[in-house]
Amino acid sequence: MKIYVGNLSYDVTEEDLNQAFQPFGQVESVAVIKDKMSGQSKGFGFVEMASKAEGQAAIDGLNGKEFKGRTLNVNEARPRSDNRGGYGGGGGKGGGGGRGGYGGGGGRGGGGGRGG
Repeated sequence: MKIYVGNLSYDVTEEDLNQAFQPFGQVESVAVIKDKMSGQSKGFGFVEMASKAEGQAAIDGLNGKEFKGRTLNVNEARPRSDNRGGYGGGGGKGGGGGRGGYGGGGGRGGGGGRGG
């Protein structure tokens, strides 16, 4: 059973989560979700327990409990169905031809002497 763990302190490691969930049964996997650019924790993660019963025991035992100074939000992970809304695919061709630059009149013309 896959479990969502939210409101984690930013310094919580996967090992910390593993230790928190082990009393409830066999921990199959642990992941703390991190920002790709900075490597900083995003404050949530996932734990996979060997069975639904163990997962439910962990949810019941840890949801709302304080862990490293934060109150945990623990529940069964739901599959992401919405695909984050979109903006799919490459988007418009943009810009376009733009030939004609500013009319050919070569106003370099000499003179200009205002002299007076």
